[in-house]
Amino acid sequence: MVETLKIVFSNFRYSLLAIGIFLPMLFVLLILSEFIFLEPYFVGQIPKGTELGFSLIIILSALSALVLPMNIYRINILKNSKGKIGGSIFGSFIGAAAGACSCGPIGFAIISTFGSVGATSLAFLTNYEIPIRIIAIALLAIIYFTTVKSLRVECKLKPE
Repeated sequence: MVETLKIVFSNFRYSLLAIGIFLPMLFVLLILSEFIFLEPYFVGQIPKGTELGFSLIIILSALSALVLPMNIYRINILKNSKGKIGGSIFGSFIGAAAGACSCGPIGFAIISTFGSVGATSLAFLTNYEIPIRIIAIALLAIIYFTTVKSLRVECKLKPE
């Protein structure tokens, strides 16, 4: 596994892409989960009892930043066989989107726009935020292992 990571991320473009995915995703998720506040000052706060949620956001951002560049590398190698590519990219985006489920200040817009359906969905996402993030992390972990296996088998990557 480490050899595959070295091969993929030895290219500067994929390392830069991973950083470009990790930092904005982390920043946006921390703002949405109300760990970072922008007004009246730029302030970060981890309230007591929310350490698990904070840790899950970091893990989710890191896994997304790991999996997406690897899948793009895989796409660049397997350009001719599009049928084999679609599943892992689709799963990567689903896993990343599922982890971004915390609504925070956006919840009021959802409630006012969709009425009782919005209130119900907001309550569901708020109550099950941690399990949804854990499921998203598990999905991204599965995608990571299948991508590494695919890079070894289909792309015939061998460590040097």
